[in-house]
Amino acid sequence: MLKRITIEDDEEYLRQVSSEIDFAEDDYMKYIECLEEYCKKSELYALAPVQIGIPKRIIYIRNTSSDMSKNMDEAYNEKVIYVNPVIKNMYGHTRFLEGCGSCKYSNGNYVVGVVDRPYKIEIEYFDIKGDKHSKVIEGFEVTVFCHEYDHLNGILHMDRIAESTLMNSEQMKEYRATHPYLVINRDNEFIYKGGIRI
Repeated sequence: MLKRITIEDDEEYLRQVSSEIDFAEDDYMKYIECLEEYCKKSELYALAPVQIGIPKRIIYIRNTSSDMSKNMDEAYNEKVIYVNPVIKNMYGHTRFLEGCGSCKYSNGNYVVGVVDRPYKIEIEYFDIKGDKHSKVIEGFEVTVFCHEYDHLNGILHMDRIAESTLMNSEQMKEYRATHPYLVINRDNEFIYKGGIRI
């Protein structure tokens, strides 16, 4: 049974930097199966392996739409997989209320807050065959990707929040209904505030 690690039971574990996949040595397809299995049973946009006890550099994306109802549909799965991803450049500026299953307490409340992210990123990554690619991602998919990319580097979304609060799932949905994903600009160079590494 896969178990999600949270700040309530092991924040120190979540704050480790995940190690790169070694295509010759790691059973990375098994890791991906675990990610897919967990995503099917949870209301998630995406998942990083460290969140379920596998500190490896993979990003598994299930939903790149800000429509959360897709997260509740067990059959919906975009299954976009990035192995050993690296962000090369960041542009633009967006805001979105972020929560995280790893930043959830046993009483059902999440640590949430508005996070500033880039609108567009240039990345390099490997596919599941071990082939290297370059790609440009734009829009809400960037928010999803960057949230998980932070997990690979031991960063939690609450580290990037100016003011955090606690909300349950319904409160988050209500807030997002009146404060949807916001694009501030699309082209300026983006730099995270506070000197927090990318």
